Amino acid sequence: MIEAQATARYVRTSAQKAGLVLGLIRGKDVNRALAALRFARKSVAEDVSKVLRSAIANAQQKEGFSGDVDRLFVSAAFANQGPSQKRVRPAPMGRAFRVLKRTAHLTVQVSERAEKMPAAVAAGDAAPKRRPRAGAKKKTAPVGAVKNVKK
Repeated sequence: MIEAQATARYVRTSAQKAGLVLGLIRGKDVNRALAALRFARKSVAEDVSKVLRSAIANAQQKEGFSGDVDRLFVSAAFANQGPSQKRVRPAPMGRAFRVLKRTAHLTVQVSERAEKMPAAVAAGDAAPKRRPRAGAKKKTAPVGAVKNVKK
């Protein structure tokens, strides 16, 4: 199974805001993830899209890749906090407020899905039936209910 990842470092957004967009694509196949990013209304979605495309390209370059991009899915997507730039904003009466310009490191990991095995399950190999719990009451009809009575 092929796994590849790509990381964009020092992206000018907060890790929390990037995490919202990365949560949209986590677990989806790459085509659906790219479509979701294209129509996301966050500006960081464009950066995440670049990282995802890079991860796909990295997977294609790996030894043993099947060549089918449709089998790739986003196995992990996360944002770590990068260094913050400290700036000063003038405030009234000679004071100053500190402004933090946050950065984030975006990481997207893609993996190849295992090939689907043919479902050759016989009728007798179905899921085993569950045993009732010890001490569980048996289901009975409510009081006053009429069972199937033939007239």
